[in-house]
Amino acid sequence: MFYPFVAERYSRPLSGVSAPISQGGLVQILHSFAGSIQQYAEEISDADRYRPEGCPQCQAKSSLAAHGFYSRTLVDVEFEGTIRVRRYLCRKCKRTVSLLPEFVLPHLRFSVAVISSFLGARLLEGRTLRAAAQVAAQPDMPYQRGQFWIRRFRSQAVALAGALAGLMAPPPAADFLTRALQMLHAIGGLVAHRFLFGQLRMHLLGWPPFLAPAGHRLNLRPGAAAG
Repeated sequence: MFYPFVAERYSRPLSGVSAPISQGGLVQILHSFAGSIQQYAEEISDADRYRPEGCPQCQAKSSLAAHGFYSRTLVDVEFEGTIRVRRYLCRKCKRTVSLLPEFVLPHLRFSVAVISSFLGARLLEGRTLRAAAQVAAQPDMPYQRGQFWIRRFRSQAVALAGALAGLMAPPPAADFLTRALQMLHAIGGLVAHRFLFGQLRMHLLGWPPFLAPAGHRLNLRPGAAAG
């Protein structure tokens, strides 16, 4: 079984890799995990436990060798700290594959649970920014962060409502923002993220401009000079 992926490159050098980073990069695939973050940390210590069957880039089977970890920060409802993300190296194409835990959103420090709880409290229930932050277990969160999440979610509400129609019938709503929020609430943040990221290469809050539209870093080349 091969896994859908979203490409994401890191500037950190990879020791022992002969191919240049610019020709490969880091490919992320979702790691479905049910349990606490502490249990996750213990389970990924075993490189064979969740090793993918093949490379999602070149499709070579049984080609992935354990390649250590990279670290990233995470803020969840009951956790704030650093987690390790397991990496594998494809012996054939020399690209790196990482198992991103599904409770994590790419390029964001806060978890799926925190962000989806905040959005539901603020936009569906009409709570204040401070009250919504408390619902998301982030009572000291600056209001600018919440506004940032709201702007990003609002900007792709139409696309999200359309995409999540693959999981449920769109409910009647006054606007696409309300519809997308209702669908996210009914489906659940983790299930929605698993579908959006794993099947459609969509980010719950939209990809940053340098990775839009599908999570790939854009390499713009200057056009040819006009003759």
